[in-house]
Amino acid sequence: MLKQIRPIKFWLILIAVIIAISSLYVSHSLISDLSAEERIRMEVWAEAMKNLQTADGNTDLTMVLKVLNANHTIPVIVVDQNEDVQTYRNIELSPTDTIVSLKEKLNRFSHEGNCIRIDLNGGGDYLNVYYGPSLMLTRLAVYPYVQLAVVLIFVLIAIFALLSSKKAEQNKVWVGLSKETAHQLGTPISSLMAWTELLKAQYPQDNLIPAMAEDVERLQMIANRFSKIGSVPELEEADLKALLERVTDYISHRTSNKVKIITHLPDLLPPVRLNVALFEWVIENLCKNAIDAMGGAGTLTISVQETSRFWHIDVADTGKGIDKRNFETVFAPGYTTKKRGWGLGLSLARRIVVEYHSGRIFVKQSEINKGTIFRIELKK
Repeated sequence: MLKQIRPIKFWLILIAVIIAISSLYVSHSLISDLSAEERIRMEVWAEAMKNLQTADGNTDLTMVLKVLNANHTIPVIVVDQNEDVQTYRNIELSPTDTIVSLKEKLNRFSHEGNCIRIDLNGGGDYLNVYYGPSLMLTRLAVYPYVQLAVVLIFVLIAIFALLSSKKAEQNKVWVGLSKETAHQLGTPISSLMAWTELLKAQYPQDNLIPAMAEDVERLQMIANRFSKIGSVPELEEADLKALLERVTDYISHRTSNKVKIITHLPDLLPPVRLNVALFEWVIENLCKNAIDAMGGAGTLTISVQETSRFWHIDVADTGKGIDKRNFETVFAPGYTTKKRGWGLGLSLARRIVVEYHSGRIFVKQSEINKGTIFRIELKK
């Protein structure tokens, strides 16, 4: 699924870039054409203003006034040679200070280079016609950026939908795999339980049969854990200290004597809301990963600290460590450094802690060839 999404993301981004470049090119061309057309219109308007200023009593001003009054879109300010404003048009001014508003507009038009000079007579008198872009031209200049924002939002939504779809599909796979595993284990476990009871009845003095029964119970607990994946587990007040002691006792009996297990647990530890079966699974996974990282020899330390808002459970090892670039990657499904392994342990651990217990699990600290500390953070 991930391999399928990557090319889709690439094509979505490529299409967005093509749309952006095309939009900017077309908009720039339209703006250039409209600016040239508005320049021509203002030259005609300036010529009409010149005719109005130089007209005598016998001049017919009908056409001149028609041209001047036809401008309803382009803002114009006409000033004399002393930069005193003579007239203006299509400009919204501040009701409190008209002169300041006009000067600000005038400076902006002048800075943009939109000025046409009108020579009134041979004596050197003239008027300057300053103008700015019309409302349509201003909107057109902004439009491509609005369009780019819309395209960007569309691409982000599309990528988010793809990633959500991928995550939902992964969740269905994990849930289906877990429940099918639990279902498939159910029949042989029931059969083993029956055989164990039969052996107990026939050989009551055999010391190996109780050990076999413990292993069968262990299998039943594992099947129960898998069956809980995908459904909302019930949380109950649990003895966290007893839970951690059970896990460390189980691990210590099934690992090398070269692994030293140390626990730092408070003497009085209040009950914590947990799903015992699933949370034990999390701690077991962390411990097994720690032992694998140490190559079967080293120190495994489990400690609990209390703050005003959280319980912190740390699982530390003296193993090979994790590169900082992989602090998040280690929780991805399928990530593993083992020759034999599915890379599901930490992924399931995060799911159990985050989704079922509303907590956090992360790599608190790690140094290559020195060790790693995984931290679980649970709200009180």
